[in-house]
Amino acid sequence: MIMSFEEFKASLNEGQPPKEINQLLKALWHDAKGDWEVSHSIAQDIPSNEGSWVHAYLHRKEGDNGNASYWYIRAGRTMPKVSLDEEWVEITKALLKK
Repeated sequence: MIMSFEEFKASLNEGQPPKEINQLLKALWHDAKGDWEVSHSIAQDIPSNEGSWVHAYLHRKEGDNGNASYWYIRAGRTMPKVSLDEEWVEITKALLKK
């Protein structure tokens, strides 16, 4: 079963992330719940382009643009000009399609 973006957003009302989502979506779920540390600990251990993208976003959110820039390059991306909220939506929707 593929989860929709709306279902993912609704899951933020729960105490735990949905069991069926992958680790990167769990990282974004925890980030949306305000737990940057858990989110970062998940993302930093995933050595894919998508993992680097989430990792970059988290460092951008932290305000560490130098570190974020490094991870965007690793992800094959550039530092976005959109807001953090818009980037969270973009990443989440991209990962839900995988």
